Amino acid sequence: MPQEPPSRVKRRLSAILAADVAGYSRLMHSDEEATHAKLTALLADAVDPAIAKHGGRIVKHTGDGFLAEFSSAVEAVRAAVLFQTHIHELTICDLEDRRLAFRVGINIGDVIAEPHDIFGDGVNIAARLEGIAEPGGICISSSAYDQVRGKVAVEFADLGDQRLKNIDRPVRVYAAKPREHLGMVAPGVLPSRPEAQKPLPLPDKPSIAVLPFQNMSGDPEQEYFADGIVEDIITALSRFKTLFVIARNSSFTYKGKSVDIKQVGRELGVRYVLEGSVRKSAGRVRISGQLIDSATGAHVWVDRFDGKFEDVFEFQDQITASVVGQLQTHVQLAEIERANRKPTANLDAYDCYWRAIAQHWRYTKPGNDAALAHFHKAIELDETFALAYSMAGTIYAVRKQMRWMVDVPQETAEAIRLARRGIELDQMDETVLCRSGFVLAFLAGELDLGAELTRRGLAMNPNHALGWQLSAWVQIFLGNHQTALECVRQYERLSPRDPNRMQGSLQSAYAHVFQGHYEEAAHSAEQMAHEFPAFTPGWRLLAVSKALAGDVVSANIATTKALELDPSQTASWLTSMLPLRRPIDVERLKEGYLRAGFPP
Repeated sequence: MPQEPPSRVKRRLSAILAADVAGYSRLMHSDEEATHAKLTALLADAVDPAIAKHGGRIVKHTGDGFLAEFSSAVEAVRAAVLFQTHIHELTICDLEDRRLAFRVGINIGDVIAEPHDIFGDGVNIAARLEGIAEPGGICISSSAYDQVRGKVAVEFADLGDQRLKNIDRPVRVYAAKPREHLGMVAPGVLPSRPEAQKPLPLPDKPSIAVLPFQNMSGDPEQEYFADGIVEDIITALSRFKTLFVIARNSSFTYKGKSVDIKQVGRELGVRYVLEGSVRKSAGRVRISGQLIDSATGAHVWVDRFDGKFEDVFEFQDQITASVVGQLQTHVQLAEIERANRKPTANLDAYDCYWRAIAQHWRYTKPGNDAALAHFHKAIELDETFALAYSMAGTIYAVRKQMRWMVDVPQETAEAIRLARRGIELDQMDETVLCRSGFVLAFLAGELDLGAELTRRGLAMNPNHALGWQLSAWVQIFLGNHQTALECVRQYERLSPRDPNRMQGSLQSAYAHVFQGHYEEAAHSAEQMAHEFPAFTPGWRLLAVSKALAGDVVSANIATTKALELDPSQTASWLTSMLPLRRPIDVERLKEGYLRAGFPP
């Protein structure tokens, strides 16, 4: 009998929508049955009706997500906006760390169609777009954007070309955001990505951001070394008062990402961007760098430095001098020499120092323990390494803040010793002065000395973002709350994308509470609680500000959350933790904790 010809593969052009729940595994681990029930309800009440209304169909469910197909990209975006808005309305009263939020990716592609599934590159891209969307957000490809532009009541932020996992070419990505005049609620519905924010104004002097250099060593363990090279360059550049230099914490938010230099310039408010790579292998090191004008994308300077590992400091100096030479044609030679001063000539101590810094940035107890061990090793290798002393003292301060100290009196005394020794060794390093000044103020109660040391450090280097943050704490301790707020503003401008920006919000909340500005304090505390729900101080300050404002119900809710995170907190301990000089500040803080319902 003649055989029938094989059936042809069915293909069609479709708008593909991929979605899943952000942090679903964590939510299931916390409360499996409640999370499953909530997801089922949201799919039935918000997702299914929106997709049906706009002519789509759910192809399949994928555990915590789903894949949907539309004949129109316009209808796909409209459906996504509709169910994201509805989900936000249904979950707005949920605690932040228990809230279900979908991420959505939309792409147009030619798909292989089967009765109960679709396949192809177009589907894969939609899934990858969903992976980079914010919780509650929508990301679409340029192919979808071309079809929906001007046809849907949604604005789009251009995120530039993005490298998506297992996709061999960059994809232009756009993030949808709500138009407030259409009645779409703002927080949490669609992405409030930093990329979509209004560009920061350029400073009135040459401005630069140094992005993390790529580790070309082929060894992930060398990542700390590449990061250390960049931090040293940032430190050297920041010492030039004629420049405006973005802080390390904001620059490093771009680590591991494919970036658009023009976009970086807009987000950080700088004219120039320095990027590069580091290769360290078999006792040799190669550093490549390129300085780019973010307004035009043009290369201002490109160079490569190749030699023995022992030459690494010289290479850093050459890069710094070359960059400054391009940005400032009239820089004093003495200032260049001061900017290029190295904290140690001992390369082994230098290596230990940057291993410690890498652990410190983890902000975990194991990381804190490892950082302290590395700093002590660096000091053992070079007993004159002032910066290692001041950083070790800072580690002890973090241990007290986080209640990680084992022997509080002994560790406090050791922190004070390290801070004093750092200052004895080097009074010309702004980081040593600011960090040691904070440690002495916080742990020794030497507030006037702490204020003087941070003042001197910032006079040396006004670009020292961390110095402004530490100075804000000292000013709060002293009772100079308006000055503290001014320090916070300087810190936030120098590091606008800082992952630790909750510290600035915390300082603002304290300063406003002590000034009696409870609404402003509550606003700062709410930002912390919303963005960093596991950060206990945010809930504490929200409780205090609400209680002192007379909103006891809201205060009790925030207190309950704070005590869930740390049941051992008491009003007396929390009040005594800060070395406050003014009795009125002590009384007001304790009154706030007691009114909010904290145990005495």
